[in-house]
Amino acid sequence: MVATRPEGDSFVQFTKNPFPMVTARTTSTQWQIESPLQNRRYTGRGLPPARILWLLLPKVLTGTPPPAGWTWQQIDRTQWRLSNPSTGETLEGYLNE
Repeated sequence: MVATRPEGDSFVQFTKNPFPMVTARTTSTQWQIESPLQNRRYTGRGLPPARILWLLLPKVLTGTPPPAGWTWQQIDRTQWRLSNPSTGETLEGYLNE
């Protein structure tokens, strides 16, 4: 699930039913990412770290170019890929209409 607000707030949740695997939130001044299965939470102020894919996803989905080192591919109307060729990190997904 990805949700955004016009002022820049965002919410991302990756769930493998019935458990949320990752939840990420950003506002204009803060960011937070949680991994409930690992019982971990990271927070910060200002811009989120570029290395955390989940925090990049909402901006890239709304048309903002990814940071240096990252590539965005719209594979077809619903499928996309966000990747960093130098580190091998990749996040792929589908949008439901």
